[in-house]
Amino acid sequence: MKYVALLSGGKDSCYNLLHCQRNGHDLVAAASLGPEQGKEEIDSYLFQTVGQDAIEFVAHALDVPLYRKNILGAAVEQGSEYGGRHPEESSGVPGDETEDLHALLSAVKAEHPDIQGVAIGAILSNYQRVRMEHVCRRLGLTPLCYLWQRDQIELLSEMIEAGMEAVLIKVAGVGLKPEHLGKTLVEMRPTLLSLHELYGSHICGEGGEYETLTLDCPLFKQRIQLVETETVIHSDNDFAVVAYLRIKDAVLKPKYNQVPPNPVIPPLLTPDFEALRDAVAASLSTSSASTTTLLANTVESVAPPGIDDNGSSSRQIGRWVAITNITSSSSVENPEFSVEDEVRVCFQELQAQLSQYSLKLANCSIINIFLSSMDYFVAVNGVYATYFGTSPPARACVAIDLPPHTRVMLDCVAFAEDKPADRQALHVQGLSYWAPANIGPYSQAIIVDERVFISGQIGLLPSSLTLPAPVSLSTETALSFQHVERIVSTLKNNSGGGWEGHGQANLYWLAHASDVPHVKKASALFSKVASAPTLFLVVSALPKGALVEKQVLLHTGQYLLPDEEDELTMRDHEGEDGAGLHWEASVFSETTASVAMICVRGDAHSAVPGLHNVTEVNQVLSRALSIRLFYQPSRTSSFADIFSTLFAPHERPPVTYIPCRHISTRDHDDWDYAMVIIGA
Repeated sequence: MKYVALLSGGKDSCYNLLHCQRNGHDLVAAASLGPEQGKEEIDSYLFQTVGQDAIEFVAHALDVPLYRKNILGAAVEQGSEYGGRHPEESSGVPGDETEDLHALLSAVKAEHPDIQGVAIGAILSNYQRVRMEHVCRRLGLTPLCYLWQRDQIELLSEMIEAGMEAVLIKVAGVGLKPEHLGKTLVEMRPTLLSLHELYGSHICGEGGEYETLTLDCPLFKQRIQLVETETVIHSDNDFAVVAYLRIKDAVLKPKYNQVPPNPVIPPLLTPDFEALRDAVAASLSTSSASTTTLLANTVESVAPPGIDDNGSSSRQIGRWVAITNITSSSSVENPEFSVEDEVRVCFQELQAQLSQYSLKLANCSIINIFLSSMDYFVAVNGVYATYFGTSPPARACVAIDLPPHTRVMLDCVAFAEDKPADRQALHVQGLSYWAPANIGPYSQAIIVDERVFISGQIGLLPSSLTLPAPVSLSTETALSFQHVERIVSTLKNNSGGGWEGHGQANLYWLAHASDVPHVKKASALFSKVASAPTLFLVVSALPKGALVEKQVLLHTGQYLLPDEEDELTMRDHEGEDGAGLHWEASVFSETTASVAMICVRGDAHSAVPGLHNVTEVNQVLSRALSIRLFYQPSRTSSFADIFSTLFAPHERPPVTYIPCRHISTRDHDDWDYAMVIIGA
């Protein structure tokens, strides 16, 4: 795509351009924000302002037009989110410096209407990323952020090896002194590594320790030579001197030995996930043909036999609210009713249910979408997006065998917050090597009340948002695992760390029953998910034609004492004629946040009453917020009796009925149905 470079002149913004080119994008313009005339350096939360007296040279070296505007605003909105969560409030914040960026890129887009992307050199700053992506979303531009979340030691070495020549033009960190100004990255690398070891300083300056000016890079047509500079001491104290280099004169010099741009592309998978990929590949190579028989493409009823009321329902426990089984029957009454209309009716019902508890859509932590066909995915996303602004809920979307005339079904879990800061969202929209940008209007994850809802992750290549080619179950599986792990790691960094993340539920959605044993192999090898109730669910289709999608619920563990862990307990009951009962529970001693999973095969009714005597299961049953019932439609004759045994009529939690083609747990296959019960 054609793109504009958001240019600070520093090493990060310039090195990111090498990766943009490596990924096939075409640079057509540069844009930069700086202080007003007469101001050489201001304390901007968002932009590098020092070195603006040389930015024209950088643009000339790149041989692209430069568009500039002054920073007129201030850091008005300093929270982790920018803009409102409601669509009508999702525009910018008046007077904030972020709006200066919006004005600048709007002007660039007016001059270059074919621009589709914006190159952003962000590495670690969530504050910076959120605001820049917010502007890009409003302008319909794709952020290109290939340095995002990269290891800074590796990144600095790669910049040097790629032929980047950048010098320090500002120092503001412990151990950095005015005499370091003007020194190159090569000269400074030993010092930067030493300061990192001694004080934990950011090697690439992500903590504001230093800023740079790029004098040469492989994309430059000419190199910059500094002719006259002056050191300015901004502030002097015993902890860290703040000083910068004033560029008084510089010239462009011809380049005779042009180095072709060839930045290092980080490996698609880290070693741990390469091993996981290889294990799945080995499992595939040694497996025999699957004997699993898939069901037909359609089912006659979404609700198991014996349940009279399968409409939407809701429940509140404390601040948590669950709403289940939201569908629309309008298409039965009106055959011309579009899928977009159906989504709107579902959201009207969802909003009505939430309003009973004085909640809004912005309170939703996660929404699950079930479609009768993935052909509706784009149309549904288009309508879905109109209901959310900044930091939308986490989400999973799969296609299942819904009954005739039903194309869309929703369920959700919401939380009543005291203030916006009680809810943390990770909503990354830029292309990178980290993990996939959202391919829909959802966040990668939401943390609220110490519970972590992670959106369903398919095995997309993060840099292109495409699936591996040729089709590869092993690579897709490894990528889906790695994406979840990287999302969790970033959430920890954004929240200051201090928590591990204890698994409460893992759902693996699969497109083919024959792939179940191989994905099980991956799950068994990955120790970090071993302590959570786990299901492998075969459905009709996944987004983009993916083979596997991983959806995870975690608890931060912040309520736990340092020596405590979450408890996973599981038990099987084998009856006659293949009857079986299996349950797992993840519970905590310090909080009611819990999950139980109960699986049934055949007539296991006689064993169910004993579940009330199991402390871990009974803890979840007594505070059941909602149930997601995964079932094989022709094999649920016992469900009504078992459900009545577990819950008195006035205590029945809301249920979402999800028809599946095959249901497995870690050690058992082909369950008739499985209940995942969320306790609150």
